Parts: sequence; C-alpha cells; structure tokens
Amino acid sequence: EISLGLVGSEMCIRDRYWYIIIALVMAMYFILDGYDFGTGIIHLFFAKTEKDKEVIAKAAGLFWDSNEVWLVAGGGLLFMAFPTFYASVFSGFYLPLIIVLWLVIFRAIGLEFRSQFKYQMWKDIWDASFGVSSLLLALFFGIALGNVVRGVNLGGVENGVSAYEGHYFFLPLWDSSFSPLSETPGVIDWFTIIIGLIAVVTLAIHGANWVILKTNSSINQQLKSVIFKLNIALAVLTVFSLSVWQLVNPKALDNFLDKPYLIIFPILYFAGIVGLFFIKKIKKDSHSFALSTLLIIGGITSSLASMFPVILPSTNAVHESLTIYNTSTSAYGLSVAFNWGIVGLILLVIYFIIQKRMMAGKIDNMDYGLSLIHI
Repeated sequence: EISLGLVGSEMCIRDRYWYIIIALVMAMYFILDGYDFGTGIIHLFFAKTEKDKEVIAKAAGLFWDSNEVWLVAGGGLLFMAFPTFYASVFSGFYLPLIIVLWLVIFRAIGLEFRSQFKYQMWKDIWDASFGVSSLLLALFFGIALGNVVRGVNLGGVENGVSAYEGHYFFLPLWDSSFSPLSETPGVIDWFTIIIGLIAVVTLAIHGANWVILKTNSSINQQLKSVIFKLNIALAVLTVFSLSVWQLVNPKALDNFLDKPYLIIFPILYFAGIVGLFFIKKIKKDSHSFALSTLLIIGGITSSLASMFPVILPSTNAVHESLTIYNTSTSAYGLSVAFNWGIVGLILLVIYFIIQKRMMAGKIDNMDYGLSLIHI
C-alpha cells in the first residue's frame, strides 16, 4: 500500500508538472501570436495610408510563423501528456477547429500575398483577409476559452442517456436556445460570446502596443488613445463576465477561497488593466507592452486556477469532468514525455531567443515580402 501510495504521489506530481508546462507554453503562444492577431485588428480598423498598412503588416509578417511554433509545441506536449483530453477536445470541437484552421490559412496568405503585386485592389483583398481573419481568430480563441470554463456535455447525455463514451462529446456551433445553461450547449452562446469579446479587446490592446513598440507608424500616438478607450471597454466586460460566470457556474470562485494564494493570478490581470489606464503617461513603449502581456498571462492563469485540477468540466451529472489525473498517460509515457519534452523546450527557447535578437528594435526598414509584378 505504501508503494502504491508513493507511485500515485509521483504520478500526481508529474501530472501537475506537465499541466504547468503546457499552460506556460500556451500562454507564450497567446502572448506572441496574440500580438499578431491584435496587429491584424489594428491594421483592419486604423491603418489608412499605404505606408502605415505596409509597416503594420510587417510587424506581424516578420514574426507570425515563428510565433506559431509555440502552438505546435503546445499541441505536441498535450498529446504526449494528456492524450485522452487531446482526443476528446479535437473530436468534440471539430467544427470550430476547422474554422480556426481556415482562418489561420487566410491570415497567413493575406500577409504573404499582399506584396506580390503593385495593384491596389490586390492589396485591399489580402489586407481584408489578414484583418478579418485576425479578428475572427481572436474571437474564436476567446470562445474556446469560454467553452472550457463553461464545460461541455461529456458523453452526449440527453434525458439521462449517453450517446457515447463519457470522455467524448460533440458540440454544434450553437444550440437553438443560445444559452450556456442548456442541456446540450453549443460552441457559441451568449456567455462564450462575452469571453470572445474580451479576447478581441485584450488582443487588440496587445497588438496596438506591439505596433507602437516595433514601428514608427504615423498612428502610434492615436493608438495610445485607442488603447485607453479599449481598456475602459475591457474593464466593463471583465466585471460583467465575472457576474454572469457566477450564474453559469456558482462554484467558479471556490478555488480562490480554498487556496487564497491563487489570488496572485487575478491580481496580475487587474494590474494590467489599471496600468493601461496610464498609457498616455508611460514613456517606455516596452512598459506598455509588458502591461498588456500581464493581461494575457493573468487572464489565462486565472481561468486555469479557477478550474484546477479540472481541465474540461462536465455539464451533466452522469459523467465526471476531465481532470489532469484521469486524462494523463501512463507513468512510462510521462517519463518519456519528460525526457523528450525538455529537449524540445530547450530547442524552442533557443529558436525564440535567436529569432527575437535578429528582429530586435524597430522593423520599419526591414525587408518582408517581394513585389514580383508591377501593375
């Protein structure tokens, strides 16, 4: 019994280790690719002159492909450490994942194609592709977080009867009731839309800070006013979302009451909001970018801390929620994942450092794309 207890304790430690590592990798992805999404939103609504459009597109174009390495790494680590959860969400969220895949494609080709012809209509088409795809990606990733926080109908239970195994589910894009309290909720409802809007506003702020940090765009001063106004909207949406979250899940804040040290994560989020109200007085652009980074880190970690150890709640009473303990791989699998995961993370960090050093400073005069045909 003592031996089994030690083995179980070691497994719990490994499960938590991988949970933290994957959470950090995914947070890095949303910090890095998040400013690409935000840059696209800024490009869509605020870039008016060709010079500004070109340099703002460059602020995303020079970095997007390296930033998405973190998403690939997060998916790979998730598959290694929590294969049951990986299989569950990739089948259950099949429809929105396909939509996200197409949006990622159109965002990338929008950036890569816009400079291939010196023809205004051509540039306008791909600028719209870049901007709209970025906006919808931010919205859909926020909606995804809303689904994870709200929970899903594990097992496809209707009238107390399961349609399939307890760790599987399938969600339509929306349910006719459009309610998160429905027995069979969809991907999109009024609660997940609220979280999606928070994601859009947060990443727009982050992208604006990135444009200010990396470019000499003529709209940089205007963007500080934009950030201030968006921050007001974010504060209002945050307070509203916390109130409706209690309606969707009355036990949403129990973890913070049971483990008061977890309050550090919401503090990070609200520190970012408070700091950004002083955006017009902040002298160093890097400080503003750090504040919007706090928003993303605090928002993601607060959501995860509120659920731990659950990683996908069940909205029915028939099947238990998915946790880091009932979805992890075997002890052998975790040990293999540990060894190879460390190697992969070291390579990823080295790649990240080299790429950021090569792209240090303002990027206005850096080359991106090649105009092949002049019309």
